[in-house]
Amino acid sequence: MKKISLAVALLTLLTATAFRPVLTEAPRTTVAAEPVKLSWEMLRDVTFKKKWYPEESVYMLYPTFGPSVQKLNGKPVELTGYVLPVDLESNLYVLSAFPYSACFFCGGAGPESVVSLKFKKGGRKFKTDERRTFHGTLKLNADNIYELNYILADAEVVE
Repeated sequence: MKKISLAVALLTLLTATAFRPVLTEAPRTTVAAEPVKLSWEMLRDVTFKKKWYPEESVYMLYPTFGPSVQKLNGKPVELTGYVLPVDLESNLYVLSAFPYSACFFCGGAGPESVVSLKFKKGGRKFKTDERRTFHGTLKLNADNIYELNYILADAEVVE
């Protein structure tokens, strides 16, 4: 009797599972995150302290990034500003909240008002004070004194 009950149970189990459709997992598509529309006001979430840098024998401003900016580190962002050439031969540009006459380098604005543009593809030339929107990955820099505090890596023009 036990053998018959066991056989019926196995037969029922096999019948129930034999005709089930095979479920395959749909391929996952990686969707690139939409860039955060960054504003210059958002980049002001930073404070600066004077710090001595012995390698250059100079005091410089050391940034402490606020929580809202820290959340954006390594994230895709989009930012509009004025393009300022730093070195045309090396394709080095800065995006500024202000035009050249009022920028960080000449007009007394703070270091939080400029972003270094590290282009995904080089070659394109920009005019001074050309107002453009760029997208890329925001990088925060507190330790490399030869770079700006904000870097837009893999930067591309938004047409």
